[in-house]
Amino acid sequence: MTLRALIVDDETLARQRIRQLLQKAPDVTVVAECASGLEAVQAIEDLAPDLVFLDIQMPELDGFGVIEAVGADRMPATLFITAYDQHALRAFEVHALDYLLKPFDAARFQAALARARRWCAREAGGPQGARPDLESLMAGLRKERPWLDRVLVKQGDRHLLVRMAAVQWIEAEDNYVRLHVEGTSHLLRQTMAGLLERLDPRLFRRIHRSAIVNLDFIREFQPWTSGDQLVIMRDGTRLTLSRTYRDQVGEWS
Repeated sequence: MTLRALIVDDETLARQRIRQLLQKAPDVTVVAECASGLEAVQAIEDLAPDLVFLDIQMPELDGFGVIEAVGADRMPATLFITAYDQHALRAFEVHALDYLLKPFDAARFQAALARARRWCAREAGGPQGARPDLESLMAGLRKERPWLDRVLVKQGDRHLLVRMAAVQWIEAEDNYVRLHVEGTSHLLRQTMAGLLERLDPRLFRRIHRSAIVNLDFIREFQPWTSGDQLVIMRDGTRLTLSRTYRDQVGEWS
């Protein structure tokens, strides 16, 4: 079985190192290299590789952002490349296929690759064994990460990076959320509760079961009915602050 591999790392020397190590693996073909998370998402969608060597620490869109953009359930077999400390690595040991802790040697690389081969062979033969639980992995590691700064959204056949500070408000749409940004909007495959956990509470507050607002874009509050209030955004958008969520807005209302 030949594995089609994608190498993702923002450091040129790191990508070269992995490619050199893969030269000793005739059953692995490198289909592309990516220097950013944005490139990686596009390559995974376009090329559908069997295996991804994914650097975690990358500027703008990191490895976790790549997984979230593609979807944990649609990610190929993933070998993480990381500089995380031992405490955080426990999550990788439980939920991930394998990881390479920088700096890694050839023996450790080959051991991780062998594990990936075995897992891919089982997948090719049918659903045998547990699939690496990337969703649980990310949930565990989010505690180690700062508040969400940027998010990748799809617009037609393009991917765009959106700064969360520019998002005016967020609307729930079934299993998605809609980000309202500067006169346009973007759908993101995420739940309201899951996204709210990752947003800086100094900027974002939930005002309704279907709405989160950026406090910097609120113009005023007005009395409404049944204990609710109207939230008037700077662009004139009128939202409802439900009495259920009044305590989450606090002194702002």
